[in-house]
Amino acid sequence: MIELKSQLDARRPAGHGTVGASQFLIIFVGQLYVCSRRRRCGAVTQRGIKGQHNIVTAMLFKNLRDEIDATLARDPAARSRLEVVLCYPGFHALLFHRLAHWLWEHRWRLAGRFVSHLGRMLTGIEIHPGARIGRRLFIDHGMGVVIGETAEIGDDCTLYHDVTLGGRAPRRGELGQKRHPTLGSGVIVGSGAQILGPFHVGDGARIAPQAVVLSEVPDGVTMVGLPARPVAKRNAEKQSETVFQAYGIPGENIPDPIARALNGLLDEVASLGARLTELEKSTGGPPLEVQRGNGADDKESVA
Repeated sequence: MIELKSQLDARRPAGHGTVGASQFLIIFVGQLYVCSRRRRCGAVTQRGIKGQHNIVTAMLFKNLRDEIDATLARDPAARSRLEVVLCYPGFHALLFHRLAHWLWEHRWRLAGRFVSHLGRMLTGIEIHPGARIGRRLFIDHGMGVVIGETAEIGDDCTLYHDVTLGGRAPRRGELGQKRHPTLGSGVIVGSGAQILGPFHVGDGARIAPQAVVLSEVPDGVTMVGLPARPVAKRNAEKQSETVFQAYGIPGENIPDPIARALNGLLDEVASLGARLTELEKSTGGPPLEVQRGNGADDKESVA
């Protein structure tokens, strides 16, 4: 955790240099990094302070570059880093969240909520300052995205517009406990999808648009429907991890679980009809008549 400047000044013996501004810039990018260390003995030399500032600045720009490059890699409409910095609300929302989360972790709860609210007004993306977000998150379009207080997002995830990482209402004695989902690394959540509850979504999972996920998702599974059901699992040997699937939908056709169940029932009915026909023929009885529609005048002989 980054120590407050006032705390550092109070702990620093006389003769120590002041804390550079670059130590506090890192809160805007990536996770919060340890930017200051207490020396065991002796005064901090000017060379040590300068070297520390250089490390912090390098970390700052490296994580900024990673966030921007993640957007360039996953959005073919992005043409340059400058365009991402100036015109992508998902990138702006992450900057607001890094600051809001830092304030929240240091128990400046009202300030954290206020910074989060500013980010929501400017970007249309609502991220609670208590949420934990990994590196290289890409929020495409972003309008209407909601990320709850106890939600956790791994590295290299992608969220599209209108996605909700929500939670159920806490029961008696559960206040302060986890209520929102945890996304593993490399998860893609399509537009309008809702993931509701304190469960885990496995690494590399794909949530199709408009799906409503209410239970745990295994690694590498594609979820479709309301409520969402697993319909396909990626083959790690055949598919490279670098392949990006926009909106969580793979290129090949995905079987519909409801249509698959109905087709199974139709096949079973056809099989039973054929067996009844054979039974009628073997017993020498009259052919079986099957009614269709409302049964008024539409009859067909099975034989």
